[in-house]
Amino acid sequence: MKLSRRRFAAIPAALLVQLALPAAAQDSYPQRPVKLIVPFAPGGSTDIVARLVADKMQATLGQPVVVDNRAGGGGMIGSEAVARAEADGYTLGIGTVSTLTVNPVMLKANRVDPLKDLAPITMLATVPTVLMVHPSFPGRSFEQVVAEVRARPDIYNIGSSGPGSISHLLIEAMNADLKFRLRHVPYRGMGPAMTAALAGETQVSIDQYPSSAPHIKSGKLVPFAVGASKRLQALPSVPTLKELGQPDLNQLAMTWFGLVAPAKTPAAIQKRLHEAAVAALRDPALIARLNEMDADPVGGSADAFRSQIETGLARNRRIMQAAGIGPE
Repeated sequence: MKLSRRRFAAIPAALLVQLALPAAAQDSYPQRPVKLIVPFAPGGSTDIVARLVADKMQATLGQPVVVDNRAGGGGMIGSEAVARAEADGYTLGIGTVSTLTVNPVMLKANRVDPLKDLAPITMLATVPTVLMVHPSFPGRSFEQVVAEVRARPDIYNIGSSGPGSISHLLIEAMNADLKFRLRHVPYRGMGPAMTAALAGETQVSIDQYPSSAPHIKSGKLVPFAVGASKRLQALPSVPTLKELGQPDLNQLAMTWFGLVAPAKTPAAIQKRLHEAAVAALRDPALIARLNEMDADPVGGSADAFRSQIETGLARNRRIMQAAGIGPE
């Protein structure tokens, strides 16, 4: 709506100052530290990636980016805190494959729509997942494992971090795509699930490579496939699921992390955050640290990140429908 000169002159000076503040605030953003909410506890892959990126974003933004861990509810508590925060660019979040594409379709308690309540800024990194067996399992290669489980359906156990988790979804997809039947055993988190795997209570297991690496190196678990963009430097003889003719499983098994903001965050601030995150991901020291985890930096466009979320949501709904399971 256009204002006549007379009407414009009649607007109180104080109101004109208020109208000008949002644009001015965006131009000078940020003027104070930025909070980055991580929806999981310290020490895991999500937290490590978040802290690496936060540290490097400071150089571009000129303000500290402070990590705030809000664990609980399978990531739902932290995600909701980001979605409900003031959309001024001072509260950001880490979104993951589970919080953005699994929780919305598998958990009844989820109250965040990632496409309506959050603004995707950029994908940050991908982390590989490893498929493993206990040393007592009668098979080492992918082909041997598949043949053995097909021959003995519902005999071998595989653990997840709980009903409605990304690992639960991956197990359902494995059973469908590989045409066998592993018996799903839900645990209260990936830690207990890995404890059961090491004890041989579950004979097949899945986990992110960074946390499973010590058990593989010690010989306590034997890898037979990885979900990754390429073979891992640390496991050059272990093929990717894509190489094994399972591209959909490979994509599902790749854990990823992205930067998100409240949905109504001004476009100019979103652009500034995108630039800072991409610059961080180009830092040689950060790249080297990610490579130690066999993780890959990404840093694509916001539109590409949104498309990744949309694709994941649609795929996960199809998996649930095919498995005949509903939200937990």
